[in-house]
Amino acid sequence: MNAMTVAVDLAKDVFEIAVANRAGRIVERKRLTRRQFEPWIDARPAGTTVVMEACTMAHYWGRRCVAHGLAVRLLPPQYVRPYVRRNKTDRADAEGLLEAHRCGGIQAVAVKTVEQQTLQTLHRVRTQWQAARTARLNVMRGILREYGITIAVGARTAMTRIPALLDDTTSSLPALVRASLAMVLEEVRALEARVAQIDQQLGRIAREQPIARRLQQVPGVGVITATALMGAVGDIHAFRRGRQFASWLGLTPRESSSGMRRSLGRISKRGNVYLRCLLTHGSRAVLLAAQRAVRVAPHRATRFQQWAAELAIRRGPNKAAIAIANKLARRVWVVWHRDVDFDASAPCGAAAA
Repeated sequence: MNAMTVAVDLAKDVFEIAVANRAGRIVERKRLTRRQFEPWIDARPAGTTVVMEACTMAHYWGRRCVAHGLAVRLLPPQYVRPYVRRNKTDRADAEGLLEAHRCGGIQAVAVKTVEQQTLQTLHRVRTQWQAARTARLNVMRGILREYGITIAVGARTAMTRIPALLDDTTSSLPALVRASLAMVLEEVRALEARVAQIDQQLGRIAREQPIARRLQQVPGVGVITATALMGAVGDIHAFRRGRQFASWLGLTPRESSSGMRRSLGRISKRGNVYLRCLLTHGSRAVLLAAQRAVRVAPHRATRFQQWAAELAIRRGPNKAAIAIANKLARRVWVVWHRDVDFDASAPCGAAAA
């Protein structure tokens, strides 16, 4: 342990601090407000190690500490919790951070830059607006069903048929209902315009960033997935191999083994849900393209396309999509970690290095 280690239990207004010496003995405790914490942390000597949970505001304070010459370790909260003894209090959390810091097996979370957090913010806002748009469409579809009008599933179908129904003055819809639905429809159009604006911003960022342009060379990875990866992955070099990156995304099997018996189950789903969803959607597009290529021109299909099409026949399209998503994650790791262009002619297992 360093000469001085500071464990900080972050909160909105009150921060609990525990300072340990080289031997790991706690020599100082403080409970500071946010206004008191800022000058206190700025006054720490260079070389001090600051340990925090990788949660809200952790990356902001991490950047501030690094700017003052302090070493920062952000630990995953789920790995810190087992070190908290007895009841859960701010003081116990700070002690648990020190104990977790002493465990060399816990991989620290890289401190995100402002640009990475900006990308995450854009994606989160975009996701919220998409969810609101879907909710409004379902409301309109449900209301119309009450009056005997059925709209098929799909946003494009709804946005085509509903305006026509509202403009039709001969329909059986009451005037008040038509007016209410018109207001909801305007809200949906406004949400679509906002989502399109964020898509333009993400597209501009993807064109300016060499990493994003390189990631888009991987089949199934577009502007949304590339920028989401750039914002969520703090440091790609923290993953030593492609399988470790796929495991971080929750795309590897959950294991329950003992002795000579090895049992692999479904994927763990322990990683970033948003990234896993994007990669899965991209893998479905890759699977459809592979099936089309094998069906139309089998002699021109790549080894990867042949493998994907055969896997879909043998295990079904859903399991095949997850397996392809695992492959895509490993290919993303190769392209990003090694800073090389994507090679479509490489064998399927080359990305797992």
